[in-house]
Formats: sequence, C-alpha cells, structure tokens
Amino acid sequence: MAEDLVLDTAIRDWVLIPLSVVMVLIGVLRYFVSKLMRSSQTPDAKMVKEGQVVLRARNLRAAANFIPSKAFRARKIYFCNEENGLLFVPKGQAQNPQAQMFSDPNMAMDMMKKNLSMIIPQTLTFAWVNFFFSGFVAAKIPFPLTQRFRSMLQNGIDLSTVDVSYVSSRSWYFLNLFGLRGFFSLILGEENAVDDTQRMMQMGGFGFDPSKGLSAEKDNLDITQHDWALPNVEHRAEAVLKKLVS
Repeated sequence: MAEDLVLDTAIRDWVLIPLSVVMVLIGVLRYFVSKLMRSSQTPDAKMVKEGQVVLRARNLRAAANFIPSKAFRARKIYFCNEENGLLFVPKGQAQNPQAQMFSDPNMAMDMMKKNLSMIIPQTLTFAWVNFFFSGFVAAKIPFPLTQRFRSMLQNGIDLSTVDVSYVSSRSWYFLNLFGLRGFFSLILGEENAVDDTQRMMQMGGFGFDPSKGLSAEKDNLDITQHDWALPNVEHRAEAVLKKLVS
C-alpha cells in the first residue's frame, strides 16, 4: 500500500488556484474573441432542408407504433421511395464536402479562425504549465482510481509507488481543460464557444457528407417494423367515457 503524501499548502496557493483561475480567464477571453471573429453566414437552404427531413424521419421511427399501420406505410413510402423519396439520394448526386469547403473561401477562413482560437491558447497555456509547474504532485483526487489512470493523471511524475489518486500539475491542466465545460455553460450559456470537447469532435468530423445521413436514416426506416401499441384503444376510451358519464 502506498503511503499518503503530505502536500505543501504553497502548492495550493501558488499552483492549483492560479492555474484554475488562469484556465477560467483564458476560457472567457476565448469566448469573446471567438464572438468577434465569428462571421455571420446565411445557412445553406439545402442542408437545412436535409436536416429537417432526417429529423422528421427519426420522429416517425420513434412514434411508429402509435399511428395506424396504413398511415405508417404511407409515410414510409413517402420517405423511402426509390423514385422520389425524401431520403433517397441518387448515385452521382452525393456532395463532396471537402471540395465544397475549399471552393468557398469564407467557410475555409471561418474554420481556420475557430481552430486557431482553440490551438494557440492551449499551446501557450500548456507550455507555461510545463515550464513552471512540471515534475511534482499538485493535488489528490477525493475518489479512488485504478492503475489504468496512472499514465493520464501522473503525467510528468516517474514514480510507480505514488497512489493513483495523486495528480500532477500537468494532468491538472488537462482536467481543467476538459472539466470546466459545465462551469462555462453556467456563466456563458449552453451555446458557448469554449467547449473544447465539441470543438475536437467537429475537427474529427471534418469532411462529413450530409447525403450519408440521409442514406443511413433511409436504411434505419426501411428495417423499422410496425407493431401497433394501441390495440382496441377506441373501445377502451369509449368504456372509460361511459364510466365517467354514468
């Protein structure tokens, strides 16, 4: 069993609190910088239409068992018909999102601004933390963890005898980076520009083809089976009304 470490209170006053405050201030600053750099664009009518079609198809799948079988089949044909269905994408008409982005300089510039507003502050902050606060234990997490978290939480500490619940200053930076999402949503609103997790997911989804969403939703709707969830509902409703009236 690893022994408990006694951490100096100066680490709390000169490492944990300043680092947390700096991360919050940088996040708020990035929010306002992103708002200033954000350009107003007119949404593409075709992409909005395709998104609404996918949303309607999902609602149909979710409520399929609460509408009559005949109505479900009619709606299913309306969406999935191979000739003029809303979810049917003919071959050769699928868009190339990468070519579309590079053909529009405004879209490419906006993406570059968003990526720079995320990468530059993170790089400078990580270099600051790595230069001044690297190589020592900074805090202890109040809940136990397994050994798999050692490489993530004790980044910069080459001691296998230290308990996993102890966190290095470099790992504290990453915990603040991805753990302040709820705090920023509280002070800046739900739709804030400081959500690094969502930003990285958007970067990972670079080149997403909207037509693939239509095709995937069409396949999901094709295999959806109707199972009437309200058998004899008219007779039951009539019996309940008669009981209430009498």
